[in-house]
Amino acid sequence: MHIRLATAADVEGVMNLVRKVVPQMRAAGNFQWDDSYPNPDVFLQDVARQQLWIAKFNGDTAGVASITTDQEPDYANVGWDLNEPSIVVHRLAVDPSHQGKGIAAALMRHAEAVANRRGITVLRVDTNSQNQATQKLFPKLGYTYAGETGLRNRPGLRFLCYEKRAPFDPPG
Repeated sequence: MHIRLATAADVEGVMNLVRKVVPQMRAAGNFQWDDSYPNPDVFLQDVARQQLWIAKFNGDTAGVASITTDQEPDYANVGWDLNEPSIVVHRLAVDPSHQGKGIAAALMRHAEAVANRRGITVLRVDTNSQNQATQKLFPKLGYTYAGETGLRNRPGLRFLCYEKRAPFDPPG
């Protein structure tokens, strides 16, 4: 597996991954993503900001994550100081044919490496309250549950928030 910054040319492969993930999410009762979000424009904006990372596995786009410093205003509802510089992982997904290979964990560890390079000591992430896989993954990676909030851009849904503070594990 190889993780690298995505380019505009990668967005089609990322959208193919999203089209495979959304039905799986819906079948599990997770309606965080749909036909309108995330879309190519969202990913192209991530590319332009150099914050979209892809995991390639045997030539396939096996995983994706937007590794940003963009915190949702609603994160204040869980007591987070939004003025504290933080790396935030958004739009984390793994192609169903590559699930169980450690790709999501590798992308999350990559976010830690990005934080280390930037001198940022806090990592934050949210997940839909129906996403059982990430609710198991984040604590395994050392994230602490911080609380639950709604997000203005996804009305009617609830999101669980997790945080991890340095020191971070070395990449591996």
